[in-house]
Amino acid sequence: MISAGDFRNGITFEQDGNIFQIIEFQHVKPGKGSAFVRTKIKNIISGSVIERTYNPNEKFEKAHILTKEMQYLYTDSDLFYFMDLNSFEQIPIEKEKIGDSLDFVKENTNVKIMSHKDNIFAVEPPNFVDLKIIHTEPAVRGNTATNATKPATVETGVIVYVPMFIEKDEIIKIDTRNHKYVERA
Repeated sequence: MISAGDFRNGITFEQDGNIFQIIEFQHVKPGKGSAFVRTKIKNIISGSVIERTYNPNEKFEKAHILTKEMQYLYTDSDLFYFMDLNSFEQIPIEKEKIGDSLDFVKENTNVKIMSHKDNIFAVEPPNFVDLKIIHTEPAVRGNTATNATKPATVETGVIVYVPMFIEKDEIIKIDTRNHKYVERA
């Protein structure tokens, strides 16, 4: 059990059948009245962020999130298949649980699978990936003077905005957290 007075950033807890992670917290002691804890929490299953206040004495069950590294193998219609690196067991996960987190992930890439009580709720790709550009417009002489960008399609089929000097068949590094070009690989 964890009390609201012990809240810290990153702590996960259960409330009303949901699992929340604390993004921000603030202990408030007003001149009049009792103290309270103002929080910004994220429902880790749905991804929604809400603000709530708690009495510092309220107690919650601590949620234990299991993170396991697995290898992304392939996609078959609405199922994504992952392999446990220790037991070599293949696990299918539905597309709605994954969302767009695998937009920049090629087959045979290691990812982190997060679960709570054997219920998988998220797949976290590596922070940076190297992908090949399969289509982009050629740069026009003189367009490289500013920070202008152009759309480029990478080998996973996703469009990323890259600087004008990047050409087709180049390999670039992409930050999967914000879907942005970082540098040439």
